[in-house]
Amino acid sequence: MRAYCAVWRLRLLNGLQYRAAALAGLATQFFWGFMYIMIYEAFYSSAAQEQPMELGELVSYLWLQQAFLSLIVLWLRDQELFQLITTGNIAYELCRPADLYGFWYAKLLGQRIANALLRCFPILLVALFLPAPYNLTLPPDMLSALLFAVSLLLGLLVIVAITMFIYISVFITMNPTGSILLIGVFGEFFSGLIIPVPLMPDWLQSIVNALPFRYTADFPFRVYSGHIPPSEALAGIGIQAVWLIGLAVLGKLAFDKVLARVVVQGG
Repeated sequence: MRAYCAVWRLRLLNGLQYRAAALAGLATQFFWGFMYIMIYEAFYSSAAQEQPMELGELVSYLWLQQAFLSLIVLWLRDQELFQLITTGNIAYELCRPADLYGFWYAKLLGQRIANALLRCFPILLVALFLPAPYNLTLPPDMLSALLFAVSLLLGLLVIVAITMFIYISVFITMNPTGSILLIGVFGEFFSGLIIPVPLMPDWLQSIVNALPFRYTADFPFRVYSGHIPPSEALAGIGIQAVWLIGLAVLGKLAFDKVLARVVVQGG
């Protein structure tokens, strides 16, 4: 585990150096946050019937999306890993005395955490002090806050496990563009980043609930606001753990299979 912890720490420290990019990202995320809130505020004010989420819960949901965007999106990528695969330099990676799946998993995990640390605290701090109805509200109780932290961490581990399949697919396609677009768009929709899951039709929610994507974003954010009560949150955290184990095992098997087909030619 020392090798995996070391690469995670190095990637984390390296990512924390990109402060200018983080500032630019903050401006963009505040813009999108306000835009989404105003759209839903107009929708709620003209709605003829009661909505499945209160406006305050939805506003908190949207600010948490922006604050923890680096932890929940599937289009965030490590270009260096793609180059290792497509150029044949993966031969150097195969010489490492460590499991390559775990090594890359740790690198991707560190990258996401570094990006989130640079952006989440300013967004959360500003959103807390905005006037209603644009402000981020605090969790209803300490238990909800604790369950949110646990579910967000598990959601991060699940999203990295899903992301690993993008890199696995590049061993076959030798081009990451298609995999990023397909998995990224598909996952973004079914994780509730475009339309919150409670606002989807019932038939679509049944499909979303059968997939792992909602447990990376929709589930933790609704636990935070109290829309999902603690009793249901505990059951959901158990489902997150099952998805994490299943995706990690399946990803490791697929990774080993594509590595067995790798051919590196030198000159």
